[in-house]
Amino acid sequence: MPYYAVTRTQTWQPGLAMEDQPSWDEHAAFMDELVDEGFIALGGPIGRGPKVLLIVSAASERDIDARLAEDPWTTMGLLSTDSIARWNIRLGALAG
Repeated sequence: MPYYAVTRTQTWQPGLAMEDQPSWDEHAAFMDELVDEGFIALGGPIGRGPKVLLIVSAASERDIDARLAEDPWTTMGLLSTDSIARWNIRLGALAG
């Protein structure tokens, strides 16, 4: 299955830590499930800014959009997807 680099933007409530945002527990459980399924290989915020990077293993960009649409933070407008790009990994543990 190919890998994709997915960037998302946090649009949550300013002044609150990530863990203090509405529906944190539901979002975290959803993301943990995606990791357990092998859908997400790596992920997390980039620096201190609003961007998040996910490395996803999926058949297509459409599959990624569909799965991330189920994230409670997506439906609440707290995270939005900016880009999805196929990533041809040449080095490291994920390289095929």
